[in-house]
Amino acid sequence: MSEAEKIKDGKQTEKRKRINIKFILTILFTIAGFAAAIAANLIIPQVSEGVKIEVHQVGSIYATMNNAYIWVLIALILLYTGIGIFSIFKKERRKKYRSRAPFRFAVGIALALWDLLGTKLQALPQPFFPGPAGIIEAFLIEGDYILQNTLYSLRLFGVGFLLGIVVGVGTGILIGWFPKVYYWVSPILNITGVIPAVAWMPFALTLFPTPFSAAAFLIVICTWFPVASLTASGIKSTPKAKFEAARTLGGKTPYLVFHVAIPHAMPQIFTGIETANAFSFTTLVMAEMMGQPGGLGYYINASKVWSAYYKVFAAIVVMAVLFSLITWVVGLVKSRVLRWQRGLLK
Repeated sequence: MSEAEKIKDGKQTEKRKRINIKFILTILFTIAGFAAAIAANLIIPQVSEGVKIEVHQVGSIYATMNNAYIWVLIALILLYTGIGIFSIFKKERRKKYRSRAPFRFAVGIALALWDLLGTKLQALPQPFFPGPAGIIEAFLIEGDYILQNTLYSLRLFGVGFLLGIVVGVGTGILIGWFPKVYYWVSPILNITGVIPAVAWMPFALTLFPTPFSAAAFLIVICTWFPVASLTASGIKSTPKAKFEAARTLGGKTPYLVFHVAIPHAMPQIFTGIETANAFSFTTLVMAEMMGQPGGLGYYINASKVWSAYYKVFAAIVVMAVLFSLITWVVGLVKSRVLRWQRGLLK
């Protein structure tokens, strides 16, 4: 290796070291907010006497709500530290991690203030706004029951959402391809689409044998409309030049539909699915509040009756996590199916 190459290699090594040091500082900044929340919980005494610090048994582990709260904060610190270490070796990951560091720091500080106002001082209106430790206590008291209701919601959402996608895509293809189907079905789609799905609840409970099937029907309806509308739009917007090229190569109608029109409509189909995801989740919770024997909406209603608002917040936290996970899964599927767009879209 020549002297010039050695100097160049030394400069690159020094540059990488500076980048790594800066990124390590970014990781420390990210977790500093959560560390501050732990310190605030441990150092600041419990001023308000309206809070009972009880010991709960979870399996073979005994913990108070403050212990569980600190464990959650430690888990977040370990999680974001692990993500930071994983991101340090790739420029795009470092950039993404660095852009989110201020928000994560702010979340930690917000948790510290929330713990102070909601638990330590109880300066917020009680029992409507419990602190984060109080919300976590709901999982210590009846974690199994929350899990049971979460699985019920997932099962109901999965059945309704997947059926709604299948029916919506099928309807959209028929509307977009066949003018006669468009003539008869499009008005029905436009009329029913503007009616909130929950408005059909009395009829669904009458027509279907069980509350579960009635609620699944409501989710199917609110999924069907945006998926069918955008699928039909995507089919209709397929350029005629593509059909002509396919016909020149001997393509028949099934080939034109499944190999030309549907692939062209895929971006709009996924836009409809993403839109339907939010509508369906909202309908899920409202349907569970209006007559289901289980689910997170049912759990919120039952907790509200006893003014156990810390349990209501616990269910809301689970809903937020579930919706984020479902959105993430839909995004993964979209990224996989539309991978050809990566070189076209920024």
